[in-house]
Amino acid sequence: MIGAEDVGGVHVKYLYHCRRQLWLYARGIRPEHLSATVQLGEAVHETSYTRSSPIDLGAAQLDHLDGAAWVHEVKSSAKPSRADEAQAMHYCYRLHAIGIAAQGGILHYPKTRRTKRLPYTPQAAEQAEADIAEVLEVVSATTSPPLLARSGCRGCSYTDYCWNE
Repeated sequence: MIGAEDVGGVHVKYLYHCRRQLWLYARGIRPEHLSATVQLGEAVHETSYTRSSPIDLGAAQLDHLDGAAWVHEVKSSAKPSRADEAQAMHYCYRLHAIGIAAQGGILHYPKTRRTKRLPYTPQAAEQAEADIAEVLEVVSATTSPPLLARSGCRGCSYTDYCWNE
C-alpha cells in the first residue's frame, strides 16, 4: 500500500469528498478518464491561468506557486469546498517539508470569477498531518468504506462502479 510520503492532493481531496472513492483510487481503480465532469475540470484547468506552470512534488502536483510562496489552485466548481481547502493546505504542508515556507493557498474559481485566500497556520499544518494519517487509515482498510447517499455521488467518476448493483 502507500506510505505517508505517497499521499498526494488527490488522496486528501477524496478523503473529504468520499472515503470509498479514496479507497478505490488507492487500489488503482481510476475511471476518471470516462467522466465528463473530470474532462470539464481538465479543460477549465488548461484554459485558465495559462501563464502559470504546475509544480511537481512527487506524490503531489500543485497548479502554481507564486513568487511570494502562495500556492494557487484552479478549481472547476463554482464555490469553495472543504476538500479544496484541505488539498491546498496539504500542498503547503508538503512545501514546508522540503524547506519552502508556503504562505498559504489561493483557490481560483474561474466559473464564478472568485478566489479564496487561505493562510497556512500552525493549525492548518496539524490538520494536514492528521489528514495524511487518516488517508493511510482509510486506504489500509481491508474492505471499502460505505457508499454515500446517492445525491452525494452526482458528477463522480466512480458512480457507475459504486452503484452498479
